[in-house]
Amino acid sequence: MSELQINTTQNVKISFNNAAVGQRIGAFLIDSAIKTGYIMLTMFSFGAFKGMDSWSQAAINSLLGLPVMFYSLFQEYMLNGQTLGKRILNVRVVKIDGYQASFSDYLVRWFFRIVDVYILCLGFFVIIFSKKKQRLGDLAAGTAVIQLNDKVNIRHTILENLQTDYKPTYSSVIKLSDNDARIIKDTFVRAKVQDDYKTIKKLKQKLIEVLDIKDVKQQTDKAFVEVIMKDYNYYTQDML
Repeated sequence: MSELQINTTQNVKISFNNAAVGQRIGAFLIDSAIKTGYIMLTMFSFGAFKGMDSWSQAAINSLLGLPVMFYSLFQEYMLNGQTLGKRILNVRVVKIDGYQASFSDYLVRWFFRIVDVYILCLGFFVIIFSKKKQRLGDLAAGTAVIQLNDKVNIRHTILENLQTDYKPTYSSVIKLSDNDARIIKDTFVRAKVQDDYKTIKKLKQKLIEVLDIKDVKQQTDKAFVEVIMKDYNYYTQDML
């Protein structure tokens, strides 16, 4: 299995294992099975529309087909680089420049599926011969598909240990450097000891701004900072 090194915006190198071709095919097949199941379910409802004119039936068919058409685009955007198939096989789409993938990146990947998947399965051969195991959509969007590591080794003592089944929430933490993480932890620990909730709130607001987090989960200021530290530890762990 090949290794992908990401240079973050703070000039920190993070190593990931590229998702194996078999994992990517497996995720594609799982997603295809889900879409097929949806199509089969919608076919049972077609009988209710037989009394309608052809234009109405065509409009309803098009509407029902939208979830299948935009399946991968919507899920990768909403699930932070994963579809249900990718989540089951523990792989994720990431930007290779250290930034968090945006909607436009997922849109480019989705658009190139026409070439990668439906034209002679060209993407399969591109992945095999690509140094970073990228299909054409990845090359165009500047993304790659990595394997998420379930096992955790602590590379440094910046953060506390994590459970082996820990799942990160904010992938943009890879923008932080080790020094950033140390400052965050020191500030946070002091604020907790002194019950300085004002500082913790300011720390949360600054992290949201610096990491450009759009979807902030409903949690306390203290819990948010703890998640940020754990996520940083998760993404900067040694790869086994």
